[in-house]
Amino acid sequence: MSAPAESLHTPMMQQYLHIKSQYPNTLLFYRMGDFYELFYEDAHKAAKLLDISLTTRGKSNGESIAMAGVPHHAAENYLSRLIKQGLSIAICEQIGDVNGKGPVAREVVRVITPGTVSEESFIDSYDNNVLMAIFQNKSRIGIAYLEYTQGEIHLLEFPQQPTAILDQVSRLKAKEILVIDEFASDLRNLFTNEDISIQARPQWEFQLMSAKKLIQGYFGQNTLTDELAKLHLAICAAGGLLHYLEITQKATPKHLQSISIEENDKLLNVDASTRKNLELDSSLSGKQSHTLFATMNKCRTALGNRLLKQWFKSPTRDQALLKIRQAAIKDLMAANAIEGIQAQLSQTQDIERIASRIALNTCKPKDLIALRHTLSILPKLQSIIKSTQQDPCLIKLANQLSLLPELVTLLNDALIDDPPVTIRDGGVIKEGFDPELDELRNINRNAGSYLMKLEQQERKRTGINSLKVNFNKVHGYYIEISKTHSIQLPDEYTRRQTLKNAERYITPELKAFEDKILSSNEKALTYEKHLYQRLLQKILEQYTLLQQTAKSIAQLDVLTNLAERAISLKLNCPILSNNLGIKIEEGRHLVIEQLSNQPFIANDSQLDEHKHLQIITGPNMGGKSTYMRQIAHIVFLAHIGSFVPAKMAQIGEIDAIFTRIGAADDISSGRSTFMVEMTECAHILRNASDKSLVLMDEVGRGTSTFDGLALAMACAEKLIKIKAYTLFATHYFELTHLAAQYSNVENIHFEATEYRDNIVFLHHAKEGAALKSYGIQVAKLAGVPQDVLNNAKSILKRLEARDTDPYAPTQQSFDFTIIPIPENQNTQRESHYKELIDILESIDPNKITPIEAMSTLYSLKSLLDNMTQG
Repeated sequence: MSAPAESLHTPMMQQYLHIKSQYPNTLLFYRMGDFYELFYEDAHKAAKLLDISLTTRGKSNGESIAMAGVPHHAAENYLSRLIKQGLSIAICEQIGDVNGKGPVAREVVRVITPGTVSEESFIDSYDNNVLMAIFQNKSRIGIAYLEYTQGEIHLLEFPQQPTAILDQVSRLKAKEILVIDEFASDLRNLFTNEDISIQARPQWEFQLMSAKKLIQGYFGQNTLTDELAKLHLAICAAGGLLHYLEITQKATPKHLQSISIEENDKLLNVDASTRKNLELDSSLSGKQSHTLFATMNKCRTALGNRLLKQWFKSPTRDQALLKIRQAAIKDLMAANAIEGIQAQLSQTQDIERIASRIALNTCKPKDLIALRHTLSILPKLQSIIKSTQQDPCLIKLANQLSLLPELVTLLNDALIDDPPVTIRDGGVIKEGFDPELDELRNINRNAGSYLMKLEQQERKRTGINSLKVNFNKVHGYYIEISKTHSIQLPDEYTRRQTLKNAERYITPELKAFEDKILSSNEKALTYEKHLYQRLLQKILEQYTLLQQTAKSIAQLDVLTNLAERAISLKLNCPILSNNLGIKIEEGRHLVIEQLSNQPFIANDSQLDEHKHLQIITGPNMGGKSTYMRQIAHIVFLAHIGSFVPAKMAQIGEIDAIFTRIGAADDISSGRSTFMVEMTECAHILRNASDKSLVLMDEVGRGTSTFDGLALAMACAEKLIKIKAYTLFATHYFELTHLAAQYSNVENIHFEATEYRDNIVFLHHAKEGAALKSYGIQVAKLAGVPQDVLNNAKSILKRLEARDTDPYAPTQQSFDFTIIPIPENQNTQRESHYKELIDILESIDPNKITPIEAMSTLYSLKSLLDNMTQG
């Protein structure tokens, strides 16, 4: 039910409706005392998502107002659950005097969104929380994005293409996307099945001039270099992003450090479809353990996990950078220091996000303990690296670990070892750190002895031995006397409360003590919070050094992890070449190798300017897809600087990896399996170059045999012309004839052998085309009923002996019975007979394809007709 007109409401609800109108698409957490309340549609939504009670508050137009609420002190847990479901929440706090006239003043102090959170409970510590803004025109797209807790904005621009935005969002795993109103619905349709928050924003937030001013205001007047200033669309996107941060955070984010161009042409292009098909960082089965990232990731820190994910998102073609990473990995392996470094890394905490939370004023006392602990570990980590490593990259990273001994001392002196969750109730600052705080605390600490002394004094004065001096939060301090004692009390006793069996009194002395105690408590808490904020400010002075240290820890973790993986998984350093071509000896598929209990059968592969397209044939489950994927994995790993699963790998210049593997209906977009397949093929054929690696698996299988064969043949010939490095797996044996027509095409096949009507896969690639597909044998392995298999064999024999219609009537002439030639026949008839025999003798039934058989059959029939007519 929607909210009615404000005039029908109480002043408090009118206030609510006015604030809610400013945040129509955001859940409004409206502070009322010790609770955050939600009303109307927000209440219904929150009650369902959070499994909390839905109640009512008063009436409007005769109908109850729906209400749901959560306790203020426990709100973080509820907020976290909503944020992880992609929702945004406006936090509306009481800012006015509670005892004033009319409703207490309230305002929204922060809008929490999926892309702008820093609290530990709101985000996965191993995940990058990317906020992205997109601005486009008819020809180009501009993107600005940042991982919010890192505070670094990245810009890129590229030409408009059908999958361009999808590819970038898939690569960066954006949690929240900002876009102008008119494009929001299109973007929501594009990501219907994705857990991404799409925010429609007004176009004025993306204006070029205001964007430039914002950028210069945050990062300095000299930020807009000539190169950066040319990226008008990306700058507009950055302006929209910065506007959004200011609006949601209700302040200027202090942690933003830099803005830079991401050089798209230096990245290895891996589009969304390829990432999905190769299962680089997400699995088709939904099991994250079945991905290349999971196999390669044994990082010991959250920092390292996120950086390795970043390398997976942005594989680089910068060979100089890749060789620096390779050299560091080699040095780590040779120095036998991996275990020692990883042991120290395991004890470090996520100081990048801790530093950002300090800057954003969302940190908790335990964050400071984690920071203190990490800084105390760094000297030993630095010492291990410097004493065992000679690699310049590792030495540089070790030197960039800022030890900050003065800050460690300050944190040791200031903080207790096990502080409470928040500073709200105090008890965080260590005794002895500040004399003034100790004095205020001592007043409270000595209260007990004073009250005991007062109690003894009053008992003696009144003669009532059961007299007690007590305290409660409602009535404060009091003297309690049982009603059985009806003696005359001293004049200074003033009744405070009457109970059933007792009376409670206050005296001027006790009242003065109460005021002193309560004010000291309040003063101590206020002063402790002041000291805490001053401590945070001291830490913020080292913010840049802390972020630099965090980056060094992350890189050390990733490089050490890759060195450990190289040893454990028997990986070798790839040779990066400026020449064209890919040469691999004994290549393996890492993920399958780790998941299988059987020894993995390695295969060699070579693609170069002389042979740049392989037609791959063989049975289903024979190893074709594994072979193709392992080559792509090896090329991909080489482009993040990792060692690779091969005895030797030489990788030339590669600009992209494209795949057309498998397909499913895209029902929501009205696209069939075949349409999805052809869309992917079109994308590859338009974008692949002579430096691209292309994987094509079973192109054309989604339509009729002749259509599919024609399309597969045409796609293969187009890739031959492009000269892309192509692996073309197919069951259309007709494609194997391309090797005879084009010198740069070769056939390879995966062997299988039959034993007692069963099939044994050998998983070994050999030169030449496969003899058969073994489809019926694979169907038997899959558990197809025997009567179906028997019928399939019968149909197959008819197909191989006749036309493509297995139900055509049998013709005696198909037996190719030898026709006797009378002695008086002429020479022409003898010639036809000899030609017929020659054709029959040249046929190899094990190699002939259905189309070739049909063509041969027509030739034989024509010869036979000529003989009969002759």
